[in-house]
Amino acid sequence: MSATIARLIANEKGFTGTLATLAIRCPISIVENAKRSDESQEPDYRVVATRNGFELGAAWVRTSQRTGAEYISVSLRAPEFGTLYANIAPAPGGKEGEFVMIWNPPAN
Repeated sequence: MSATIARLIANEKGFTGTLATLAIRCPISIVENAKRSDESQEPDYRVVATRNGFELGAAWVRTSQRTGAEYISVSLRAPEFGTLYANIAPAPGGKEGEFVMIWNPPAN
């Protein structure tokens, strides 16, 4: 089972939306990493809390080994929730420019 932890809208520099769990509600921006180069280990995007500008995590463009489709893999870290891993996917219903962040719970 997957859990949506953010609803996002695409823009020219990445995404904006709200990270939301049962205990947390935080406006976020996922912005292109200006420091990234083809040779660097830098992430493709930075995840920032828009209320205070704190960086919450990073995101990388990945390619699915199974389907060959590109997706965005996200790693978030904060004292309130520890470390979360998620993927960004098109929102259900297929509206252009709407996405969701889906939590990837650790495998047991």
